[in-house]
Amino acid sequence: MDAIKKVEAELEATPRKWLVTGAAGFIGSHILARLLSLGQQVVVLDNFETGKPENLTAALAQAGKENAKGFQFIEADVRNLASCRAACAGVNIVLHQAGLGSVPRSIENPIATHEVNVSGFLNMIFAARDAGVGRFVYATSSSVYGNMTGQYKVEDEVGEPLSPYALSKKIDELYAKIFAHTYAFESIGLRYFNVFGARQDPEGPYAAVIPRFVSALSAGKACTIYGDGETSRDFCYVDNVVQANILAGTALKGSPAVNQVYNVGAGRETSLNQLHGMIRDRLAEENRAIKSFEPVYQPFREGDVRRSLADINKARTLLGYAPSWTVATGLARTIDETLAAEKAAPEQRRAHGAREARPIA
Repeated sequence: MDAIKKVEAELEATPRKWLVTGAAGFIGSHILARLLSLGQQVVVLDNFETGKPENLTAALAQAGKENAKGFQFIEADVRNLASCRAACAGVNIVLHQAGLGSVPRSIENPIATHEVNVSGFLNMIFAARDAGVGRFVYATSSSVYGNMTGQYKVEDEVGEPLSPYALSKKIDELYAKIFAHTYAFESIGLRYFNVFGARQDPEGPYAAVIPRFVSALSAGKACTIYGDGETSRDFCYVDNVVQANILAGTALKGSPAVNQVYNVGAGRETSLNQLHGMIRDRLAEENRAIKSFEPVYQPFREGDVRRSLADINKARTLLGYAPSWTVATGLARTIDETLAAEKAAPEQRRAHGAREARPIA
């Protein structure tokens, strides 16, 4: 039995109480669905600044009516310490996913990025410590590698951050070290590489590349690629990230696995040109005309790194992390789920009305 199956079996036998911040967001909603499906109690803290009520609705539907009874929602902001304290009450494990993502967003508004990603992080880890939470797992980012050269990104070899967003995540990691050293408070940081999957927002200036490509091609439009298309990323399907969070949250207290930072990726490099071709070919199965679409190239964006590929050996060894989804299998599932959701959306709107109620327990 691999590590995640063993842990999930133990959780089903002995449920815990979890806090997932930012669970109305893309990644957080997938974590929420999985935890509820395992019969866990899950408190969610979110202010809907970037998350959506419909993501919570989808997560609850995925978990099923009976499991959804373990859900509790708090609409609040991580920048409010009192709200963080209230959310941590009686919680065993915190999975801190709340934050403002996007390098371009951080360059445009570095103050907001700092307030949410740094001050909000400090509020949450401080509140978790005071509440006696057993484990604090937080989302950091591959952007902390900055100008580090070399094909593989290894946890203990980081460069200079290239954006306010990257800096905010590096500060979070330093705060976690301070809390471990000063207060003996255990945490684990997960450096996400380029996570993708269903429910990822394709709209707006800060949209991730995969939902942007899928949305544009599905609408019969050319995709925009910044640079020459040979910029590469380690694209990681969201279910792999869910696995990493559960493993980190349940790692043995005092073991070598805790007070560490881990890369969370698929361990494979894919260029933007390759990615465009994979998405185009899959969508062309539904509409042959898409096969002829070529991308439009624009200048490189400030703050973007050229190559990003995760060395995941540390996570494999200490956490038992074993990503089961490749870029190809993850893309196929993401596109299928996205197309199915688009077809179902008009019927759902007619059935439930244009305004969707927030599932607050």
